[in-house]
Amino acid sequence: MALVSEGDRVVTHYFEAKEPGYRGWRWAVTVARASRAKNVTLDETVLLPGSDALLAPEWVPWSERLRPGDMGPGDLLPTEAEDPRLEPGWTGEDEPLPNSAVSEVSEELAALVDVEDAELTPRPGTSRGSIASVAEELGTRRARVLSRYGLGLAADRWDEEFGARTPMAQAAPASCVTCAFLVPMAGSLKQAFGVCANEFAPADGRVVSLSYGCGGHSEAAVPKPVKPAPHALDTMQMDDYSLRPSDDSGSVPARPDGATEDLGHS
Repeated sequence: MALVSEGDRVVTHYFEAKEPGYRGWRWAVTVARASRAKNVTLDETVLLPGSDALLAPEWVPWSERLRPGDMGPGDLLPTEAEDPRLEPGWTGEDEPLPNSAVSEVSEELAALVDVEDAELTPRPGTSRGSIASVAEELGTRRARVLSRYGLGLAADRWDEEFGARTPMAQAAPASCVTCAFLVPMAGSLKQAFGVCANEFAPADGRVVSLSYGCGGHSEAAVPKPVKPAPHALDTMQMDDYSLRPSDDSGSVPARPDGATEDLGHS
């Protein structure tokens, strides 16, 4: 229990909290007495954390708490208007002047897209024959596309998971650039990435680096067992063998008839 003076005739009393899960918390009861009054008034009661209180982690916005794989069916993930990973897909800055040759070509393209007895119905902000309306009719118009920053983030993420530095790629017989199961990508990413289409590969249906590889390579072959070389016999050299065993003591070996042999005389 503790007591702290908050001012003239205002005091706060602290009591240890006994509730489960509130270790280190304290009840703070503030009482006050008006000037020349005989009765004390209960001003405020609040539960406050102490120096060693068990606190919840700092609050983090949902956009920063979200991790890959957290989204489920029915979940929505809106992107911010100033998301650095995206950039406008059509700004109108590249729209040619009305009297330019490119504008005449765009009108011809719009006429080719037009079907018999059907009329183009451009959306607000587009006119018949403009590049935006032609792109919309062809199904290639998007409000925003990936920026260079967004492409770089995706490339780093894919290369870290299925790149040349992974243990699987280090032990692979060849890289994905020569594999028949690699489906090329479109755009600038095709220079470094593709999609794996081998159902038995660990990266099936995933974006892989061209320098990635695994044991499911289309040209991988089972190595044949190496036969040991036959034993070689050297028949071109003669080996010398002593007919009489050498005596380390220096004595002359005895003859079969019991006599010693004189090596100095014939």
